[in-house]
Amino acid sequence: MKQVQQGVRSAAEAPAQMNRVLGLPNLVLFGMVYMVPLTIFSTYGIVTEITGGRLPVAYAITLVAMLFTARSYGLMSQAFPVGGSAYVYTQRSFGSNIGFMAGWALLLDYLFLPMINYLLLGIYLNEFFPAIPPWAFMLAGMVLVTVLNIVGIVSVARTNIVIIGFQFLFIILFVGFSIAYLRGQATVDLFAPLRGSGEAGGFASLAAGAAILCLSFLGFDSITTFAEEARNPKRDLPRAILLTTLICGFLFVALAYLSHLVYPSHEFANADSASIDVVFTAGGQFLSIFFTAGFICGAMGSALVSQSSVSRILYSMGRDGVLPRRVFGYLHPRFKTPTFVIIIVSLISLTALFASLEMVSAMISFGALVAFSAVNLAVIKYFFLAHRQRGMAATVNYLVLPLIGLALTIWLWTSLSALSLVIGLAWIGLGLVYLAYVTGGFKRKAPMLDLAD
Repeated sequence: MKQVQQGVRSAAEAPAQMNRVLGLPNLVLFGMVYMVPLTIFSTYGIVTEITGGRLPVAYAITLVAMLFTARSYGLMSQAFPVGGSAYVYTQRSFGSNIGFMAGWALLLDYLFLPMINYLLLGIYLNEFFPAIPPWAFMLAGMVLVTVLNIVGIVSVARTNIVIIGFQFLFIILFVGFSIAYLRGQATVDLFAPLRGSGEAGGFASLAAGAAILCLSFLGFDSITTFAEEARNPKRDLPRAILLTTLICGFLFVALAYLSHLVYPSHEFANADSASIDVVFTAGGQFLSIFFTAGFICGAMGSALVSQSSVSRILYSMGRDGVLPRRVFGYLHPRFKTPTFVIIIVSLISLTALFASLEMVSAMISFGALVAFSAVNLAVIKYFFLAHRQRGMAATVNYLVLPLIGLALTIWLWTSLSALSLVIGLAWIGLGLVYLAYVTGGFKRKAPMLDLAD
């Protein structure tokens, strides 16, 4: 194969191109399905206890922090409208070796997010059907998700509409039942969710809660992985990223506020299942069953989109040659999807049968924050330093705002557990070993696709 200067490989070597069928609404749906609108209820009890009943305020803080990083993703997606997300952005800004390491870290987020969804799927369905073991539901979910992803991105997009529709139907019912419940109360303190109890330590407790809630926003970055299937990526990707972040962020704040009005206490017998107490208070057994169905639906949707996203990141790395091209750089001639990669991701997801939620969550947290940091730095390097964008507006856009995003991301790093750091650093070490092998002991640069051809 032709070797281009400085380890860059020609785009002509790519065997095929993906179908450009996704418009702005589809891209927003992908991001929202990945983020799961009902994800607020997964950490509701934990963060409510930490913040002393000020969950909506903590969500507002996290939304502000995430908007800076979302903006950086939007800028880089305009500069490089190709699949690969933080891997490509860092590669093009800092070189192929650093780009590979950013992509390697990002894989922690994307590879293991399907696992956590399969785990939740097995746990929740087993509660309703205890005679069937959790692993049976997990395997069934993996097979369905794999088939839909292989058939093509259009099938995934259509499934996303059903999944989001079902979750929004629950949200509408929850809002309706909650308003009816609150009307039956003698008095309602509308400011209680904002003021809280004041017993949890002021802003420090809000910051601790906000750091945990950053996991709720994982998903806006997944939109960038579908750049090569977007009809107008330079225009639609930045819009979809910001729209997804804002829509889900405001939805999280509103649902948290309404939930605290319905169930004003911030003390629970079991914080992990506190959301069930809230839903049951608002709508009884009927709404509780509907909530469980919606949560399962959301887990399936998130698994579907996360497998699609990681498949395209691995495809980008395979097309570049840093992973075996015949396997990872292969597109199915009919479906135009990275079939082999999708199957490999499914096989990796089988480890969910043996993994714990704590371990998988630790992996996801580390990988996501590495990617967020890398993309904020990439904006500074590419626009402000390499292309020397100057002037007051350029300084704010390409230096000040990305630095704020980086600082907020580093702040979130301080909340990572020791387990997250140990697993994450071990993964980084494994990536360095593989990179040393690919580059002959760092004597040459890792290969990368020549986007200019």
